[in-house]
Amino acid sequence: MSTGIAGAAATLTRPFRATASARSRARIPLMVTAVLLVAMFAVGSVRYDGFFSAQVLLNLLIDNGFLLVVAVGVTFVILTGGIDLSVGSVVALSTMLTAWLVEQHQWPLVSVIPLVLLVGGAGGSLMGWIIHTFEIQPFIVTLAGMFLARGLCYTISTESISISDPTTVQIAQTRLYTPGGLFVSISVVIALAVVVIAFVTLHHTRFGRNVYALGGNENSARLMGLPVGTTKVAVYAISGLCSALGGVLLTFYMLSGYALHAMGLELDAIAATVIGGTLLTGGSGFVLGTALGVLVLGMIQTVINFQGTLSSWWTRIVIGALLLVFIVLQRLMSGRRPAAD
Repeated sequence: MSTGIAGAAATLTRPFRATASARSRARIPLMVTAVLLVAMFAVGSVRYDGFFSAQVLLNLLIDNGFLLVVAVGVTFVILTGGIDLSVGSVVALSTMLTAWLVEQHQWPLVSVIPLVLLVGGAGGSLMGWIIHTFEIQPFIVTLAGMFLARGLCYTISTESISISDPTTVQIAQTRLYTPGGLFVSISVVIALAVVVIAFVTLHHTRFGRNVYALGGNENSARLMGLPVGTTKVAVYAISGLCSALGGVLLTFYMLSGYALHAMGLELDAIAATVIGGTLLTGGSGFVLGTALGVLVLGMIQTVINFQGTLSSWWTRIVIGALLLVFIVLQRLMSGRRPAAD
């Protein structure tokens, strides 16, 4: 009888052991990203004067705060096994709407920002609803959304709209200082707040568990009675909302709206998410990993700028190489072997 009890106990504990093992494997890309970021900073500090500074790290957030917000929204989508190619165009549309309403129509900024966020969230919700209701591949629907949003930018203006509104300029130029003399922008504070909210949502709410379950296996999630449709619409709404907010932050950063802003930003957001350890197939990933991925992309650009002799295109080359490495690493961590010839 004792043998039978031991066997039953082993059977019951096996799934928990497997889950713990899976979680450990999921953390490996996250740790690799963190080590890579530290290594790049160490190498830059040794090679370049003035690189070893806390302000250099804070500048990564200042220059990439808008990308961090957009990448957080993309993380929600990828965790469900989806993709959102419209985020860059939504960012550009947000800059255009903000600049157009504030500068040319004299709307107060406090009224413009909620409207812009509503447009982004509603657009994301519509795409999510179409994807779920008509069972169309997210790639196709969000590709259509990308063209639509970019086209709407040109209906507003084909030229860049500069912003001279005092309130917007003041927010854009405000520096928040720390006791050590270091500083960040308001956009950094907003971006970090978005990361904290996303972390709590994904790891400490029922909605977050639904997101991971949907990415793990949609059919199983449906059989378990989880709100698959509602969750899918919600993650695309979050992505649209984050894209719109990222557009507002980019407006503060550039002090202009332009239809050509954020060209290729959707690829940067996806790259940061994957480098941060989120599986493209969904079901596994961390918001903190995405934040590290954004910092890695920023660090690459910073190192190239300090070098001074390399073209900016080297940033794309290095990011592409890293992306390939992390995709292969994900494949190995999933426990699957390449098919034999």
